[in-house]
Amino acid sequence: MKNYPTAHINAKPEDFAKTVLMPGDPLRSEYIAKNMLDGAVLVNNVRGINGYTGTYKGKRVSVMASGMGMPSMGIYSYELFNFFDVDNIIRVGTAGALDKSLKLCDIVLAMGASTNSSYASQFCLNGTFSAIASYKLLRDAHDEIIQKNIPCCIGNVLSSDYFYNADTTANSKWIEMGIKCIEMEAAALYMNAARANKNALAILTISDHIITGEQTTSHERQTAFTDMMEIALETAIKQE
Repeated sequence: MKNYPTAHINAKPEDFAKTVLMPGDPLRSEYIAKNMLDGAVLVNNVRGINGYTGTYKGKRVSVMASGMGMPSMGIYSYELFNFFDVDNIIRVGTAGALDKSLKLCDIVLAMGASTNSSYASQFCLNGTFSAIASYKLLRDAHDEIIQKNIPCCIGNVLSSDYFYNADTTANSKWIEMGIKCIEMEAAALYMNAARANKNALAILTISDHIITGEQTTSHERQTAFTDMMEIALETAIKQE
């Protein structure tokens, strides 16, 4: 039974490459397509969620926004994995640092994604599911980072349902558990990948530091995180 186009993606499976980069911001998706891909073609813009397919170093790659939060990432990653034959999704996003050793614009590879969300409850598991990255994507991204000699942190991140949390003590408890930074999408992506037997990785750039109060500008968050984008693209073409 044909499951496409959907209410969220007006495309066909052949419109997408097997690997899709997913920033949260549609403007970052547009930036990657127009500045880093060759021959990029717009394949989806339902609800302004821009998706493009082009080539990088001669290999086909797609980039499409996920929107903000796990419900939005849950929709788009589910449909790409299950309806559009995508095998790999690499989230390229921003995060707020909790680890004092992290600096603005540092890169974090999310080996695991803890969460305060109830997203996993839909799977009716008799226990707690560990949302982890796909090893090959993680290894390939780390190899690229080593080759480029870019500072990097690998560890557990928090995928939070809250941008503004009324519990002012929440961060300290996650810090005690070794959480490196907070973002809002990776756990849903990792769970959808696990359920679909596909692959996922979140490559994050520190856009602000929750402990020190430092932050980047909105323009920098859209366009300046080129190290993260290049690492994701180099990782993507290794999957072809």
